Amino acid sequence: MTARILRIALASLVGLALAAGIAWWQVRHATQQVETSAAAVGGPFRLTDHTGKAVTDADYRGKHLLIYFGYTFCPDVCPTELSTMAAALDKLGPVADKVQPLFISIDPERDTVAHMADYVPLFHPRLVGLTGTPDEIRAVAKEYRVYAAKAPGSSGEAYLMDHSSFVYLMGPDGKFVAVFPGGTGPDKMAADIRKRIGG
Repeated sequence: MTARILRIALASLVGLALAAGIAWWQVRHATQQVETSAAAVGGPFRLTDHTGKAVTDADYRGKHLLIYFGYTFCPDVCPTELSTMAAALDKLGPVADKVQPLFISIDPERDTVAHMADYVPLFHPRLVGLTGTPDEIRAVAKEYRVYAAKAPGSSGEAYLMDHSSFVYLMGPDGKFVAVFPGGTGPDKMAADIRKRIGG
């Protein structure tokens, strides 16, 4: 009887060890995938800012970039995320001078330079709105792994856009630093930015 109990206990321990090993491998593998994906986020772009000036990613070298992809006709998510970015910048105080906030349109059909010029100052005086041709927008969205498409059933000029909702923090060299999922609060965003860029 005792030998049988010992065999059961030993089998249980071996099972637990195997399960722990598998769990460790899965966590490590998932982390490596995230790190690999993160390294692939970002890249060169050529767009037009809300003043009508042609810009590229190189124009922002030397500053951290806080980037959100959205559209001006968005009824709720985009205004919320842009407001969060603005509040986080305000909480950073003088450190915010190291950060350039960018709002990149995923709806170039409606987000003209003139429309962006009216929209972006509503959120923060330093926010820069970027738009471009459909090809330019598709290219930059691809570089940042952003999903964007007209919502099913949308028609006419009042269509909605389905899109991913992340705020990206890029380094002064244009390399990926961090991503903030939708719904991240301004306090957490500001604290994380401060920790990563110093000050």
